[in-house]
Amino acid sequence: MSSSKGRTTLDVGADGIAIITIINPPVNSLSFDVLYSLKDSCEQALRRDDVKAIVVTGAQGKFSGGFDISAFGKIQDKTIQAPKPGFVSLEILSDLVAAAKKPFVAAVDGLALGGGLEVAMGCHARISTPNAQLGLPELQLGIIPGFGGTQALPRLVGIAKALEMMLTSKPVKGEEALSLGLVDALASPNELLSTARQWALDILERRRPWVIGYYKTEKLEPLGEAREILKFARAQTRIRAPNVNHPLVCIDVIEEGIVSGARAGLWKEAEAFQVLLTSDTCKSLVHFFFAQRGTTKVPGVTDLGLKPRIIKKVAILGGGLMGSGIATALVLSNYQVVLKEVNDKFLQAGIGRVKANLQSRVKKGQMSREKLEKTLSLLKGALDYESFKDVDMVIEAVIENVSLKQQIFSDLEKFCPPHCILASNTSTIDLNLIGEKTMSQDRIIGAHFFSPAHVMPLLEIVRTQKTSPQAIIDLLDVGKRIKKTPVVVGNCTGFAVNRMFFPYTQAALLLVERGTDVYQIDRAITKFGMPMGPFRLCDLVGFGVAVATGGQFVLNFPERTYKSMVIPLMQEDKRAGETTRRGFYIYDEKRKASPDPEIKKYIEKAREISGVSIEPKLTKMSDKDIVEMIFFPVVNEACRIEAVKPLPESRYRCGRLEGC
Repeated sequence: MSSSKGRTTLDVGADGIAIITIINPPVNSLSFDVLYSLKDSCEQALRRDDVKAIVVTGAQGKFSGGFDISAFGKIQDKTIQAPKPGFVSLEILSDLVAAAKKPFVAAVDGLALGGGLEVAMGCHARISTPNAQLGLPELQLGIIPGFGGTQALPRLVGIAKALEMMLTSKPVKGEEALSLGLVDALASPNELLSTARQWALDILERRRPWVIGYYKTEKLEPLGEAREILKFARAQTRIRAPNVNHPLVCIDVIEEGIVSGARAGLWKEAEAFQVLLTSDTCKSLVHFFFAQRGTTKVPGVTDLGLKPRIIKKVAILGGGLMGSGIATALVLSNYQVVLKEVNDKFLQAGIGRVKANLQSRVKKGQMSREKLEKTLSLLKGALDYESFKDVDMVIEAVIENVSLKQQIFSDLEKFCPPHCILASNTSTIDLNLIGEKTMSQDRIIGAHFFSPAHVMPLLEIVRTQKTSPQAIIDLLDVGKRIKKTPVVVGNCTGFAVNRMFFPYTQAALLLVERGTDVYQIDRAITKFGMPMGPFRLCDLVGFGVAVATGGQFVLNFPERTYKSMVIPLMQEDKRAGETTRRGFYIYDEKRKASPDPEIKKYIEKAREISGVSIEPKLTKMSDKDIVEMIFFPVVNEACRIEAVKPLPESRYRCGRLEGC
């Protein structure tokens, strides 16, 4: 017998087990109507005499991807009214489920993220498939878990692990969740419901514990130890994220529940969630969330009904830092890769870099030794174009030299099959120039990765006026498969990111030549929230790339570029950045960076050449002034970019560079 309650269904089997299924494609998100329907279905199941126990699950192999984020904007601009604080955590999960005389079991497959995991943790037991993803990623949106997660997760996995999962927003898979105590058993997708049904009956017969996550205590550390863990987490959070408040609020809410009890913690969580939901941080991060997901919608391309072709084999030209990183990203996603170099010495070095990238994952516990060997088997080396006859895509990643790239693309057209996509990883050079000597310019496209390519999530897909929509569709698909965020941009100097950020390093060099300390600038920018400052970044990417990129901007925008001699002078002394272990910093054998006093002589000589003198006020700049001097030119350049075509994404808009 079954019944439907809006976005959930209730089916009662002959064994007396009611199956409540959440239905809200594609990921069964918890919109308000789903939550109201879930509450109604739970109440109906509890009232019915033919129901002994309840299993909660999600349709189409997904438990729930969490709260419907599109509702956040409507709450923030007050077009809809949110339920009262604690509606889910207190009214449904604590007061309804916990107090029930019938056990609830969550059957988790696919996703149990955010509010989805919180609903599962509110049940008396959780059965998961091995590959299900379980996590609380709310902090990525500037909020904290709001459906009881701050209280349930520490009680199920311990405070230390709960803090790690919440503060990093990283999910765990079913197998790890079982070892942590987050789930009670594993089952295959085919056996998930039957296992959950039996578990519910076992709870009913008192063969299994009958306690929801809020009230378990065996995993909680003793109070003194708990406070030390929370104290350490606060200190680390202030270092990693000094300019945002919500991670500290999350820690405070967890502590309230540890000290004053779960119910007090639930109330504090509900109140804090409501406040954070309307904060500027949350509004900005929600906007970013939708803008990021809108990058794969390209007018005139993705609306044509084209399907991505199957890309099986990819060739990479150049095994340097970038080429080896791209190769790593591809083999990690099970693509066959041919890595070509000009001689055996360079080829072995490139293959060695890929191996080192993969071995680093093994050391971090992210990959098994067996998986490493299997992944490496996808990589082949080449010194000629013989193995290019059956490749589906080529990505050129050689030095920024126009004539060299033109020759390469002319050769590729001869040796690659007609369907093969011809992509360049150039960061600044006009793709029309690169493809000038080819006949089939419809398959020439930019695939601009960011260093290190196997780590950084962004991929700029650069289209020319002649690039075919099919090539764009194919590269968008590859980008998603290798876990990148692909952004389609126009063919202009610097494309999107480098175009916006070319004033970043130039502003930093201007300040340095006028008296601001190199390392104060890097410290201020890092403290502001960037992974590293402009000078440490120059060292990482290498002076060769920095000069080549800068030269393009000097050529195209001479009226607004600052021509510093600091880096060219350092290059004369064979400094090239991290690769030579000497740049703005000096590096030990483990690539640890340390300030270098010798930098002053290059700055002083650059002043002499440029006729620039020290400005006393710039030697005593505050961190705030440094941040503004470095970033305001970036903002100005972003506003200056031509032909930005905004696209509606619900109430949000995502600018996309169509041409410059």
